[in-house]
Amino acid sequence: MLEPIVMCWSGGKDSALALGALSRQFDYNVVALLTTVTAGYDRVSMHGVRRSLLLQQAESLGLPLREVEIPTKASNDIYEANMAVAFGEFHAQGIRKVAFGDIFLEDLREYRQRQLAPLRLECLFPLWQQDTTELVETFISDGFRGVTVVVDPQRLDESFVGREIDREFVAALPPDVDPCGENGEFHSFVYDGPMFAEEISFSRGEVVQRDSFLFCDLLSDEKSTPASRPIDV
Repeated sequence: MLEPIVMCWSGGKDSALALGALSRQFDYNVVALLTTVTAGYDRVSMHGVRRSLLLQQAESLGLPLREVEIPTKASNDIYEANMAVAFGEFHAQGIRKVAFGDIFLEDLREYRQRQLAPLRLECLFPLWQQDTTELVETFISDGFRGVTVVVDPQRLDESFVGREIDREFVAALPPDVDPCGENGEFHSFVYDGPMFAEEISFSRGEVVQRDSFLFCDLLSDEKSTPASRPIDV
């Protein structure tokens, strides 16, 4: 019997790659996605993707979604407290492991382990220390499709925001930018791939600068938004 686990889901490329890697293993069964949403904006924290698109991702992946709402400009203490509630709920349902899409940032890995240890949960890192050039090639060759939704203008110019992540995109990246954006150079939204039941339809909206980052607003083409599914482990 496969062990039920939860996937921390940003909606971006690395989350999708990690979920794909877990789907090829025979030890685990991902039973839910966990995402932080910023209150007031009604968007995925950090990525700025509209909640309606997040819900469509979960629906297409066929997975329940647990949203953790945090206030605008939330302190780390508030973030951790709100996340602890969700982690506690999962633990009570028999979950003992949570997966993340981190690749090589050791300080972030250690932070997550410290965060989950008191809650009696273990971290899984299915992409850990894999070559990021090979990972982004896997993303493309496996049939995932995504666009950048945030870029750091100190590292990339505006032409990179809202852009399709394909081989031309990778070839155009400056040599000091990680191909997976692991240092925060860019974040992304995945709208199709081998695990998706159907492609998510959207259109690109305006590009705005906020908090020193450039955001491309993605507009859902769906007229109705699916409800979040209940979690059943």
